[in-house]
Amino acid sequence: MENLYYQAPADELFHEVKKEAIKIWESYDNTHGYSDDKVGRIKDIENVSDNFMYMVAMFDMPNQGKLASNLSEEARSAIRERMIAGGSPEEYIVF
Repeated sequence: MENLYYQAPADELFHEVKKEAIKIWESYDNTHGYSDDKVGRIKDIENVSDNFMYMVAMFDMPNQGKLASNLSEEARSAIRERMIAGGSPEEYIVF
Protein backbone atom coordinates (compact mmCIF):
# COMPACT_ATOMS: atom_id res chain seq x y z
CA MET A 1 0.00 0.00 0.00
CA GLU A 2 1.30 3.44 -0.96
CA ASN A 3 2.20 5.85 1.84
CA LEU A 4 -0.66 8.32 2.43
CA TYR A 5 1.80 11.22 1.98
CA TYR A 6 2.01 10.37 -1.72
CA GLN A 7 -1.72 9.95 -2.28
CA ALA A 8 -3.69 12.76 -3.88
CA PRO A 9 -6.60 14.09 -1.81
CA ALA A 10 -10.09 14.89 -3.06
CA ASP A 11 -9.98 17.58 -5.76
CA GLU A 12 -11.92 19.98 -3.53
CA LEU A 13 -9.20 19.85 -0.85
CA PHE A 14 -6.40 20.15 -3.39
CA HIS A 15 -7.92 23.28 -4.92
CA GLU A 16 -8.61 24.79 -1.50
CA VAL A 17 -4.95 24.44 -0.50
CA LYS A 18 -3.75 25.65 -3.89
CA LYS A 19 -5.95 28.77 -3.71
CA GLU A 20 -4.85 29.66 -0.18
CA ALA A 21 -1.17 28.96 -0.90
CA ILE A 22 -1.27 31.30 -3.88
CA LYS A 23 -2.89 34.01 -1.74
CA ILE A 24 -0.05 33.79 0.77
CA TRP A 25 2.68 33.90 -1.88
CA GLU A 26 1.01 36.83 -3.61
CA SER A 27 1.00 38.78 -0.32
CA TYR A 28 4.82 38.95 -0.32
CA ASP A 29 7.07 41.54 -1.91
CA ASN A 30 7.86 40.52 -5.46
CA THR A 31 10.77 42.91 -6.03
CA HIS A 32 13.09 40.11 -7.11
CA GLY A 33 10.44 37.80 -8.57
CA TYR A 34 10.34 35.57 -5.48
CA SER A 35 6.57 35.58 -5.18
CA ASP A 36 6.04 35.09 -8.91
CA ASP A 37 8.44 32.13 -8.84
CA LYS A 38 6.53 30.43 -6.02
CA VAL A 39 3.13 31.06 -7.60
CA GLY A 40 4.47 29.85 -10.95
CA ARG A 41 5.55 26.58 -9.38
CA ILE A 42 2.07 25.74 -8.13
CA LYS A 43 -0.46 27.46 -10.39
CA ASP A 44 -0.43 24.75 -13.06
CA ILE A 45 0.21 21.62 -10.98
CA GLU A 46 -2.42 18.94 -10.95
CA ASN A 47 -3.85 16.83 -8.17
CA VAL A 48 -1.58 13.82 -8.55
CA SER A 49 0.79 12.01 -6.21
CA ASP A 50 2.28 14.31 -3.56
CA ASN A 51 1.57 17.65 -5.26
CA PHE A 52 -0.83 18.44 -2.40
CA MET A 53 2.00 18.14 0.10
CA TYR A 54 4.47 19.85 -2.24
CA MET A 55 2.47 23.06 -1.88
CA VAL A 56 2.50 22.76 1.90
CA ALA A 57 6.22 21.93 2.05
CA MET A 58 7.08 25.15 0.21
CA PHE A 59 6.28 27.07 3.42
CA ASP A 60 8.30 27.44 6.60
CA MET A 61 6.50 26.75 9.89
CA PRO A 62 5.19 30.29 10.47
CA ASN A 63 3.70 30.34 6.98
CA GLN A 64 2.34 26.83 7.40
CA GLY A 65 0.53 28.22 10.43
CA LYS A 66 -0.82 31.05 8.29
CA LEU A 67 -1.94 28.53 5.68
CA ALA A 68 -3.55 26.31 8.32
CA SER A 69 -5.55 29.23 9.72
CA ASN A 70 -7.12 29.80 6.29
CA LEU A 71 -8.10 26.19 5.60
CA SER A 72 -11.14 24.11 6.45
CA GLU A 73 -10.89 21.50 9.18
CA GLU A 74 -11.10 18.82 6.50
CA ALA A 75 -8.10 20.24 4.61
CA ARG A 76 -6.06 20.65 7.82
CA SER A 77 -6.82 17.08 8.81
CA ALA A 78 -5.82 15.74 5.36
CA ILE A 79 -2.50 17.58 5.60
CA ARG A 80 -1.88 16.50 9.19
CA GLU A 81 -2.54 12.84 8.37
CA ARG A 82 -0.14 12.99 5.43
CA MET A 83 2.56 14.72 7.46
CA ILE A 84 2.34 12.02 10.12
CA ALA A 85 2.42 9.29 7.46
CA GLY A 86 5.48 10.99 5.95
CA GLY A 87 7.32 10.88 9.26
CA SER A 88 6.99 14.46 10.49
CA PRO A 89 7.24 14.73 14.28
CA GLU A 90 3.85 15.77 15.61
CA GLU A 91 5.33 18.68 17.60
CA TYR A 92 6.25 20.33 14.28
CA ILE A 93 2.83 19.94 12.68
CA VAL A 94 0.68 23.06 12.83
CA PHE A 95 -2.31 21.62 10.99
